[in-house]
Amino acid sequence: MAFKPLHDRVLVRRVESDDKTAGGVIIPDSAKEKPQEGVVVAVGAGARDDDGDRIAPDVKEGDHVLFGKWSGTEVTIDGEDLLIMKETDILGILEGSSAAKAA
Repeated sequence: MAFKPLHDRVLVRRVESDDKTAGGVIIPDSAKEKPQEGVVVAVGAGARDDDGDRIAPDVKEGDHVLFGKWSGTEVTIDGEDLLIMKETDILGILEGSSAAKAA
């Protein structure tokens, strides 16, 4: 991928949710909400503090993360729909989940 986020920005690929509910009901595309879970594709070098020192990001490439419903800016890079967001828009890193084990 030929894209490197700047400062404290993060490039995220949404993780698609299941097409069925736990009860087996199939959810049509028009009724699905966009997932709030994704995989970090690229990370900027980090923000700078008041003294100009670099603050290292807490996330890294490959992390499975949760983010807010309205977070980020949708972009298409190399034909793929991705999100660019500030690291502060990320709510947390998923550890030990089935999604994290799949990667």
